[in-house]
Amino acid sequence: MESTDSKHHQKENAKRSRSPFDLIVNQIWSNKSFAERWPQSSVSRFFKQSENSLKSGNSTSKNELEEMSPDSETDKNKQTLSDVEDTAGKWEQVAEFMDKLGKKPDPKCLNLNNCQLTTNDVIQFAALLPSVPSLEELDLSWNELPGGALKLLCSHLQYTPQLRVLELASCQLSRLDIPTLGDSVQLLVNIEKLDLSWNSELGGNLSLFAQKLEKHSTLKILKLVGCNLTAEDGVALGKALSVTTNLEVLDLSMNRSIGCGLAILFQELRHVPHLQVLKLRNCGLTQDSVQMLGIALNYVPEMKKMVLSCNGIGGGFKETATHLLNVTQLQVFEIHECTLTEDDVSALTQIIPLLKNLQVLNLALNKNIGHTVKHLIARIRFLPKFKNLNASSCNLTKESIVELADTLPHLTELETLDLSWNKSLGGNLGELLQMLQNETRLRVLKLCSCNLTGHDMAALASLSSAGFLSSLEMLHLTYNNTVDDQSWMMFLQEINGLKLLSELDIGIMPLSHRECGLWLTDLLHALSRFPSLVELGMHHWVITASQRERLDIFNKNNNRNIHFTY
Repeated sequence: MESTDSKHHQKENAKRSRSPFDLIVNQIWSNKSFAERWPQSSVSRFFKQSENSLKSGNSTSKNELEEMSPDSETDKNKQTLSDVEDTAGKWEQVAEFMDKLGKKPDPKCLNLNNCQLTTNDVIQFAALLPSVPSLEELDLSWNELPGGALKLLCSHLQYTPQLRVLELASCQLSRLDIPTLGDSVQLLVNIEKLDLSWNSELGGNLSLFAQKLEKHSTLKILKLVGCNLTAEDGVALGKALSVTTNLEVLDLSMNRSIGCGLAILFQELRHVPHLQVLKLRNCGLTQDSVQMLGIALNYVPEMKKMVLSCNGIGGGFKETATHLLNVTQLQVFEIHECTLTEDDVSALTQIIPLLKNLQVLNLALNKNIGHTVKHLIARIRFLPKFKNLNASSCNLTKESIVELADTLPHLTELETLDLSWNKSLGGNLGELLQMLQNETRLRVLKLCSCNLTGHDMAALASLSSAGFLSSLEMLHLTYNNTVDDQSWMMFLQEINGLKLLSELDIGIMPLSHRECGLWLTDLLHALSRFPSLVELGMHHWVITASQRERLDIFNKNNNRNIHFTY
């Protein structure tokens, strides 16, 4: 009896002592059919083969018999298990490497962004690349890669044939790295996104990379932001467009010296008919080059987002505006700080109602359009999908504000409204807000430095308390020093109905030296009515140590984590 129990106990211990590797073996073994797990006996195989031989007139070869032997099948199983064990061991090394850098390992996406990689890190990581053959995304951005590191890394990219995304922004790529990168991209037959932004050595050397791009490239997204590109680089990139016919996103922003080369590039846009996003912020565009861009819009009918901001194109945009009719799918149009003239705005006013898919319009920092922009605003009412208007610092007149008030009821999808730095809004906000007497989708409202008055603050508090701003998530009232302390106190006492508000900014101008003691208690009471608030800006208000302590105590007692910025 004891011997039976002892044997049973030993079997149980053996089961419990099995390693994870034993479990993998057992799983593979159990998935095989009985015939696969245990080959037929020699006798049965002999008679079966004899029958087949009689039928076919051929005898069974010695090699076939060896392949059917139990020893051969066992060798195959051992090899399979060895491969499984080897793969698991290699992935464990990858996981350990990622864990050392505080990153989460993922066999399809490795994010090493801003990890301060050393030479040894790069050597070790390059050696691990064969262990992640299914890798699809690799981000090494914001690492100052040491000299020669990229060459070592690129020599191992051949082991990641499924790689679709490669991000190397701000990696201090050298001139010698650029052709090496081009050679590697040739091997990445599935590459779709390449981000080389903020590598200044690309400037003047882009041709070393662009000439390596092969015909029928799969590249869809190319980002070269802030790379110090020259006019020659613009020409080289333009020529490369003939082989990157699948390109959908091109971002050349912050390359001030590329301006003259864009003329050639615009002509070559005919090779990328699927281009959907074109970003040319601060690229040295001129009146002449923006007109050439207008002509090129005929080639890119699928354009959905176009950014021309921070370019001195004022006075030359009126001809370009007419070509916007060729991109009727346009959803986002940004032309802030472009020195637009009244003639430019008048031309855009004629076209805007026909862009039925337009959702975002950024006109900010065009300070010479105040008198004519009212006509443009009036036409926005014909855009059924419109969501975002940025008209900050546009010298809006009172007439423009009145026109906007009349337009607002028609903008049923409006989510963001930025009217900051328009002084004429002061004393007239109530007239604008009274047109929001229906519940809106408005999520972001920015009214910074608008010379707001106590009456304006009262109108805002009244509208929110009535529930008409229930979707609001961000409210910026910064730099309105014209609001006195009594009005702030009243505003904080009455404002209500902002249950989704996550960010509120009531900071004032620098060197104002105003104390907040009069309304701080009202602020603390108001915070309990903003359950979603996580960020409160109070820049430049004089806040004593005891008042800061009260804010901290509020967080602790109410289980909140509001970040107060002073």
